[in-house]
Amino acid sequence: MKRVLLTAALCMAFSASFAQKKAVSEAQSLAKGSNPNFAEARSMIKGALENAETKDQAKTWYVAGFIEDQEFSMERTKQMLGSQPNEPVMYTALANILPYLEKAYELDQLPNEKGKIKPKFTKDIKSILSANHVYYINGGAYYFDQKDYPKAYDFFQQYLEISDHPMFKDTPTAARDSNFMTVQFYAAVAATQLKDSQKAIAALERAKNTDYRQNDVYQYLCYEYEQAKDTVNLEKTLKEGMEKFPDEKYYMLSLINNYIYSNRNEQAIEYLNSAIQKDPNNAQLYDVMGRVYETGVKDYAKAEEYFKKAVELDGENPDILANLGRVYYNQGVNKLGEANSITDTQKYQEESAKAKALFEQAMPYFEKAHQMKPEERDYMTALRGIYYNLNMGDKFDAIEAEMNK
Repeated sequence: MKRVLLTAALCMAFSASFAQKKAVSEAQSLAKGSNPNFAEARSMIKGALENAETKDQAKTWYVAGFIEDQEFSMERTKQMLGSQPNEPVMYTALANILPYLEKAYELDQLPNEKGKIKPKFTKDIKSILSANHVYYINGGAYYFDQKDYPKAYDFFQQYLEISDHPMFKDTPTAARDSNFMTVQFYAAVAATQLKDSQKAIAALERAKNTDYRQNDVYQYLCYEYEQAKDTVNLEKTLKEGMEKFPDEKYYMLSLINNYIYSNRNEQAIEYLNSAIQKDPNNAQLYDVMGRVYETGVKDYAKAEEYFKKAVELDGENPDILANLGRVYYNQGVNKLGEANSITDTQKYQEESAKAKALFEQAMPYFEKAHQMKPEERDYMTALRGIYYNLNMGDKFDAIEAEMNK
């Protein structure tokens, strides 16, 4: 009796196993032909992917990928014949192929019961991925244009993953051609839109090693390190950028700003002096040097010297004009504060006169800056203070009215 029961149990197990294997074959058949049923094929293969008897077989995963490839190919054929494909369906199917076929390839490389590796599906897997490889670029571009950056990033990543896969070693698919470099760049750009600095940094660090738009990549990378508050790598990348792109001012100025914000004024001055030697007619460099002396070193005389040079080189830049005006204005405020603490009338009047002279020096720079950028509140605020301290009632009322509009 026990033997009969055992035999029955074995028959049931064999029957279940056979049913699942049959389901895999039927799923493949459903995806073929002129009238495929992809929904039913996916439903059947899903069961086989979860069943203990078939989930570890290369064929199961290969057929899962095959189903996706068949639907992608059907939509792609419409496109090739001049018809409008269903692009969301087409690219959704394409996105699903690689994960299935990667698993199928992995299982196909395992040794059999005799310890020998005899792959059955590897040739077909490589054929499908090679044929579809370039379309991952199209999928990435499609979602990038729609600003669906997570999907765009996934497509570009799959393109790169196929290029780097061991199954394609020493084949044209693995070539580091212009497509590969372009995809690396756009994968990195898409990654910067994911609000995940670490993912963006990883993609940008990879992209910076190719010649495609390196300057852009380095600047994106600096931004991401700044967002991640990784000051060590930010500084390192800025210095690398300076070496690679000596004519690009972004790296020098960003590095100097980094020094200023971290109170390393001596290093900022050192880099600025070096930059000025290379580009002595660059007003922006003198302007930045003035700000270092003004806000960092607190040396107003030096700040005035550099701001004056900046104005001399670019007297039509409202921000530079306002920077020089601010040096005089702030000294005037300080001097007036000192005067107000003096009890001796004569000395008070002397110090007050010095404060007014500084406000008078500041006035024309702020007036010109305001004329050029009338919407800038900081310029109007400074002028209001100047007019008030110089008892210029009409101008004070006018600027007040302008600010209250």
